[in-house]
Amino acid sequence: MKAPSHWARRVLRSGGLRRLSCWVIHLYIRFVYATNRWTVEGGEAARRLRNADRGFILAFWHGRLLMIPMAWQRLAPIHMLISAHRDGRIIADAVTYFGVHSIPGSSRHGGSAALRMMLKQLAAGECVGITPDGPRGPATQASSGIINVARLGGVPIVPIVFATSRRRVLPSWDRFHLALPFGHGVFLWGEPIEIARELDPAGLEAARLLVESRMNEMAQEADRRVGHEDSPSPASREREGPTPQAWEGDGVRADHPHPATASAAATLSRSAGGGLSAGPVRTHGEP
Repeated sequence: MKAPSHWARRVLRSGGLRRLSCWVIHLYIRFVYATNRWTVEGGEAARRLRNADRGFILAFWHGRLLMIPMAWQRLAPIHMLISAHRDGRIIADAVTYFGVHSIPGSSRHGGSAALRMMLKQLAAGECVGITPDGPRGPATQASSGIINVARLGGVPIVPIVFATSRRRVLPSWDRFHLALPFGHGVFLWGEPIEIARELDPAGLEAARLLVESRMNEMAQEADRRVGHEDSPSPASREREGPTPQAWEGDGVRADHPHPATASAAATLSRSAGGGLSAGPVRTHGEP
């Protein structure tokens, strides 16, 4: 992973700049949401779980976390697992604007405490958001941690993905999707994946592969629906090297975003924690 730029290091060290970055991030997310035409598919299962007062794990890839708060729309109290490292505070503070609480921790630091907190919230009927390939990857490869949380908590995993017709895919380890305004986008919710409480190693691996394949299939389908027919996975991008055209969308090269927004988005791609050891169409609607 590349070292943060001088500007990004200043943001991480300065409380005032960090608060400004969080404010810019949250405004940018709202701006992108307001200026794109959105469809939402498959959210009925999530609503059924909430109507039954049942918590679940919301699973989304690290590189596609930017617009997830707008898909959630305060459906229920949610607690997102976020890296306890100081740059994790950027996203932790940014998502508070959307009513999302943070649980500090990752597979490397604070994992046990984070696991206890997640299980506590799930037992209370609330929801937990996890990036199963975070915070360090490999990108779009699920760790077994999300399976263990679901198994111990007795809750299903609900995958979700977004894609936009106009976007910039950043050259970060997760190929972070920076959604751009003035296009169209889609949120796809997957069917709940139930995890058995008792799993042997083979069963654990089978469940992990199921979650991973389901999420990758959904990401490819979301890309297809917004016009990115042959969008390669982050893993294949890593093998092929940087793409010559970083900007994608409607055949038009977008103007560069403000440096604060671009740098803040790069920070987002480093910050989210995770990896602990379709139905009727709506527009601009809640799941």
